[in-house]
Amino acid sequence: MASKQASLVGGISILGIAGLICKVVGVLYLIPLANLIGPEGMGVYNQVFPSYNLMLTISSVGIPVAISRMVAARTAKQESRNPNRVFRAALVILSILGFISTLLMMLFSDSFAKATGTPESVKGFLAIAPSLFLVCVMSAFRGFMQGRRRMWPTAISQLIEQVGKVAVALPLAYSFMSRGDYAMGVAGALLGTSLAEAAALLYMAVDYVFYRPQLCAGLLTDTRPMEPYPAITRELVLTAIPITIGACIVPLAGTVDSFMLVRLMKAYLPEQVALSNYGIYAGLVISLINVPTALAMAMSSNLVPSISAKRELKDKEGIQRDSMAGLRLAMVVGLPSSVGMSLLALPIMTLLFHSKYTMEQLRLGAELLQISSLTIVVFTLVQASSGILQGLYKQRIPMYTLALGVAVKIIINYTAVQLPSVSIYGAPWASLTSYVISAGLNIYYVAKYAGLKLDLRDLLLKPFLATLVMAVPVLLVSRLMGNTLNRNWLALGLVILFAVALYLMSALKLGAIKQQDLPARFQKR
Repeated sequence: MASKQASLVGGISILGIAGLICKVVGVLYLIPLANLIGPEGMGVYNQVFPSYNLMLTISSVGIPVAISRMVAARTAKQESRNPNRVFRAALVILSILGFISTLLMMLFSDSFAKATGTPESVKGFLAIAPSLFLVCVMSAFRGFMQGRRRMWPTAISQLIEQVGKVAVALPLAYSFMSRGDYAMGVAGALLGTSLAEAAALLYMAVDYVFYRPQLCAGLLTDTRPMEPYPAITRELVLTAIPITIGACIVPLAGTVDSFMLVRLMKAYLPEQVALSNYGIYAGLVISLINVPTALAMAMSSNLVPSISAKRELKDKEGIQRDSMAGLRLAMVVGLPSSVGMSLLALPIMTLLFHSKYTMEQLRLGAELLQISSLTIVVFTLVQASSGILQGLYKQRIPMYTLALGVAVKIIINYTAVQLPSVSIYGAPWASLTSYVISAGLNIYYVAKYAGLKLDLRDLLLKPFLATLVMAVPVLLVSRLMGNTLNRNWLALGLVILFAVALYLMSALKLGAIKQQDLPARFQKR
């Protein structure tokens, strides 16, 4: 049992650590970019990305999850030929979708820019458009490898994406900005993103070529009937549609934010202030809370093939074990991340972005971060529970629960942000409310369809106590150090290391982190 759970945890660890590194590199990329293009530039940058993310999600999210699930199910039955046929069918579909998406974004870039209220963002839409095709093709390789439980290629390709952004996008942003204004700098950064995606796709293709002999090894001895491509395509599409719709809901909410928030604030604020406030929230705050949520994405990616394979083998005990492990790890990671980032919001914002932002803007960012950081733990639960439900072939449920949550978010945004007394602060509260609704409903359905009796001591009490043991000393230390934390990288780094060490020790002592969660070399014999 321990070894089976270790396989799940190991897969989560590979993608989780890589994702965490990628998010950290992403923040390191964001710091000089934000300081280069300024708050207005970040506002324009984050007017482009929500629409791009929505189109990217429509074209490239559902089918890779379907590939992963279908390949895992067939591999669990010792099939060799049919998993490869699933990959080939998916590669064709995703290539077509990617080409169409790129073409649409290029043709309608002017319309997208005008819809956001920032016509100067048109160059950004044109610069990022090629990456839609590149990511679509790459996601076929990623879905196939994850279905085969090979997590390293996806992890390495993610690292290539992020390092490529730093190496290419920043110099391009600087070069373009020197020839124009912040809108040109944004276009340079987004063009660099497209080039980074091209490098990551090249790596995935090369990895597949080297891995192919292993795939071909069992083809001659596999006597099972080959599934026809039309049947595979039909299953891919029918599986992907509800997953895609569900996955689109969160990017759709971001797109709605990009269209709604600035317009609502412009009713009582100057346009540049409204754009700046939106840029601080969407560009700085959301990017920071996305760092720990990388582990949540890794959990979801691993839970889908793991649960799907056990469902195919009718392993009810395995489904329950992996489901509980996924939810528990979501709390173990999410809760301390939420509390720690909330406690250290002001020094984090000040040290990262002080060169181009006023103290008033940094305080605004810190206050927004304190609220937004609370969404981390809820988002990790949403992702983990969605992965479990997708693995159980209940992919429609996350679609409905997220849709309900986002509908509530839009209502709160519209009613709260238009009030001068609430303003941009309404946006993070709206997001938090939407994720709480989605997480609660998802967990209810996980318990129902996985036959899972939730162990509240493991799921809630132990992570809460371990987080409390960490939070109280960190709060006291930060109060004692005062403004030193806002000015000194070393001091902040030591406090963060102290918090992590304290949490890990208390979590191990209290049993929030279990022996089987650790790498084999660290487990007690």
